[in-house]
Amino acid sequence: MYQVAVVEDHARLAESIRQALEAVDIRADVFSTIEAAWAALCESRYSALVIDRGLPDGDGLELLRRLRAIDNRTPCLVLTSRDALRHGFDGLNSDADDCVTTPFLMDELVARVQVLMRRPADPRAMHLEFGDTRLYPAESRLSCIDDSVNLSSSELQIMWCLVRQAGRFVHRSALQAAAWGMSDAPSPDALNLVLDSLRADLRTIGSDLQIVDIHDNGHALRRGELAP
Repeated sequence: MYQVAVVEDHARLAESIRQALEAVDIRADVFSTIEAAWAALCESRYSALVIDRGLPDGDGLELLRRLRAIDNRTPCLVLTSRDALRHGFDGLNSDADDCVTTPFLMDELVARVQVLMRRPADPRAMHLEFGDTRLYPAESRLSCIDDSVNLSSSELQIMWCLVRQAGRFVHRSALQAAAWGMSDAPSPDALNLVLDSLRADLRTIGSDLQIVDIHDNGHALRRGELAP
């Protein structure tokens, strides 16, 4: 049975999430604070995390950052408010793999957790190269010569899709499916936010590659001299 850590201090909501997950054979351990969850996550392995941002001892993203700092890459779904998304959800571009805005349908949350746990691991077993840039999926790292940046899960999946196409067109729907599976993107602007973050990453490492928009319905990686 899959095992998920749910970090949620609202007792009734936490119990509803636990029951919904266990109804599809996903065991859920519930924690109400960052520190309680941190202690458990340092001792046990989980298939996925569900973390609320508003916890008694701080923002749930702080827990996620601490986990990523020790190279814990367990897929994570963050519960956040619509206001947080409208004002730029920083977790989407850094540490979280997906998010659900509150209030939400329980079936949607369960479906998103299942998508996170089904993501194939085999792309992480090698590296891909295009132009002057290499993608190392096993390390969630994008590199150009001596400079590199770490990628979030959604950034990694989208960049993997673009690099594999080596300059060819990739439809937006394919990029969304790569990042979030069969579920909808967490917000209408989610894909644009991740693409903008990847563009900044490419500039940071001094890559000659650019992510270009094609006819408003797709994107491609192009070398600088080929970019429009």
